[in-house]
Amino acid sequence: MKLLADENISRSMVVGLRDTGNSVISVAEDSPGIPDNMVLELANQNGAILVTEDKDFGELAYRQKLVHFGIILIRLPRLSPAEKCRMLEIVLDRHERDLKNCFTVITPTQIRIRKAD
Repeated sequence: MKLLADENISRSMVVGLRDTGNSVISVAEDSPGIPDNMVLELANQNGAILVTEDKDFGELAYRQKLVHFGIILIRLPRLSPAEKCRMLEIVLDRHERDLKNCFTVITPTQIRIRKAD
C-alpha cells in the first residue's frame, strides 16, 4: 500500500512498514517541518494514505473539509513503535479496500473507519 508517514511517525515504524512491502514516503526524511495542510497535499499528490498521530488532521478533514486520499490516525499512546506498526499492519491487511478516502482511527479497543463527507 502507498502511505505517507507524518513527521510524528517514528523512523522504526517507517522502516517496519517498508519491510512489510508498503511504499512509504516519510515527511521526516523528505520535508521536515512542513505545515499540516502541505502534508495532506503531499499525500494527495502521491495517491498515498496519510499515517499520523496528530489529531489536527481531524480538524482539516472534518471542519475544514479538505480533500484527502485517506487518513489513518494512530491513537496508541502506551504501545512501542514496533507494537504500533504491528497494529497498523493488521488494519492495512484487513481493511485495505476500505481505507481510501476515509478517516480511520486506531485505538487500543477499536478501529473506526469513516467515509469522507
